[in-house]
Amino acid sequence: MFDTIAAIATPIGEGGLAVIRISGPRALAVADEVFRPVGTSSVRPSAAKSHSIQFGRIVRGGKVVDEVLLAVLRAPRTFTREDTVEISCHGGILPAKLALDALLEHGARMAEPGEFTRRAFLNGRIDLAQAEAVADLIQSRTELALAAANEQLAGKLSRRINELRDKLMLALTHVEAHIDFPDEDISPDTKEELMGRLENGFEFITELLRTAGEGQILRRGIRAAIVGRPNVGKSSLLNRLLGHDRAIVSPIPGTTRDTIEETANFRGLPIVFIDTAGLREARDEIEEEGIRRSRQSLAQAELILHVLDGSGPLTDADKNYFSEFGGKKRILVRNKIDLPIKLELPAEFEATAVGVSCLSGQGIEPLKDGIKDAVWSGEITAEMLQVMVNSRHQEALNRARGAVSRTIEGLRADATLELVALDLRIAVAAVGEIVGKTTTEDLLDSIFSSFCIGK
Repeated sequence: MFDTIAAIATPIGEGGLAVIRISGPRALAVADEVFRPVGTSSVRPSAAKSHSIQFGRIVRGGKVVDEVLLAVLRAPRTFTREDTVEISCHGGILPAKLALDALLEHGARMAEPGEFTRRAFLNGRIDLAQAEAVADLIQSRTELALAAANEQLAGKLSRRINELRDKLMLALTHVEAHIDFPDEDISPDTKEELMGRLENGFEFITELLRTAGEGQILRRGIRAAIVGRPNVGKSSLLNRLLGHDRAIVSPIPGTTRDTIEETANFRGLPIVFIDTAGLREARDEIEEEGIRRSRQSLAQAELILHVLDGSGPLTDADKNYFSEFGGKKRILVRNKIDLPIKLELPAEFEATAVGVSCLSGQGIEPLKDGIKDAVWSGEITAEMLQVMVNSRHQEALNRARGAVSRTIEGLRADATLELVALDLRIAVAAVGEIVGKTTTEDLLDSIFSSFCIGK
């Protein structure tokens, strides 16, 4: 039996409302201790009907903390499938904190990060993939990321994973039946049918793994570093791409002395832009540290926007950038096209360079299209959003695919069925991890520790 937990479920700070959530077997009794109904239509939480709202006051130590609305949600029709109370008080740090303190003084325990969602999983309300979708939903930075999280929360990915697990379980049952009755070998027809089923499973896993890259992009975005020699317009380009002034712009070279990061929604994709300090010989310790941080950000970037001054000739510093970032995906941005063009690019770069004017905004929209095409090719369809696997799913699926591959090879080589069954069990367990049918306490701790307290 779980104990009763409580936490503030809304961000700390000043606002119109703050919500405190209580869940567990004594949620109603704890709420009774601190809630005083006001008016003839309101009652104590323990006497209230499920899914009803009561008006009253929270009292602590005989003093009124706040006027609140209190929602009573009785099990099992709740997020956690436990008795739940949600208290809406006035926003601000003090009212919510004092109300929470009152609940903790009367038997509730402070919830750990993600503990409400963890209980929803442990009580069978959602599976593990759906639990992760709750975090994705909260952290969504674009409408596409939100749509993908909602599809996963609705169980679209879970249904496909469960179908795959069922097929692998059927194959395992078939193999283990032959182990239990060793006198009856697997007939050629049955063996071919079994291998065909496993090959279909292998292809299914491969298809799911193809969505891993897109899923990572939607969840965390693409890191795009803006590089170039000092005073070519890197900060001006960042401001134009974001649509507001984020970086200081000055004709003095070396103005940017630290990396600046900002996320923008580009055609539905989250792009994390990084404005870097110009990579030149540092003039002081501060600039040296800025350049060190720039190089660190550049190493982590998946896309490079190399900015060049179109109003001047190509320099040795520009050429160094060509070779230094030759191994990364990049877009050459020829800035200052509103001035007479004097920059001549090497032939291999001329056709793909994008011309812009950070002063007038000319060419910025085509550049945005180029950035989207560089990180995501083709259309983003509703079907794709249904099965966006994350890095944990990807690792489990890779283990499952390897085990299925070994199973197929073992059957082809007439290996002992005990070895074949061992690999199949590994595949079934790996696939089961995705939806939580095979879990460890460490795995659950790792997943739910990344949630906020109150969720």
